[in-house]
Amino acid sequence: VQLQASGGGSVQPGGSLTLSCAASGGLFRSYTVGWFRQGPGNEREFVACFSWDGKTKLADPVKGRFAISRDRAKNTVYLQMNSLKPEDTAVYYCALTTVVWGRVTEEKFYRNWGQGTQVTVSS
Repeated sequence: VQLQASGGGSVQPGGSLTLSCAASGGLFRSYTVGWFRQGPGNEREFVACFSWDGKTKLADPVKGRFAISRDRAKNTVYLQMNSLKPEDTAVYYCALTTVVWGRVTEEKFYRNWGQGTQVTVSS
């Protein structure tokens, strides 16, 4: 399965963007799809994930602002980002895992990383 992340761009604080993670060469149905981000000078961190059976998890810094969803027909997972802040500036990546739900925030269990899409929040 190959992943393609898209939808990044430059927005002002308070703005919105929707990122897409599209799969080719396979289906998401057996995987949890995760979004991670890496800001300037930072390590890559967990943002959100959507499990094969519909569970979702969001990192504390984005709760109440971001939402994750899936379109089975399009084999795509979306990350809706609202009320964006400068600290959300990062390259956003999507990846797959089959790890148990209790460990889905851990980057080391993910594979099939997409190429990343840049999100810049600045006035």
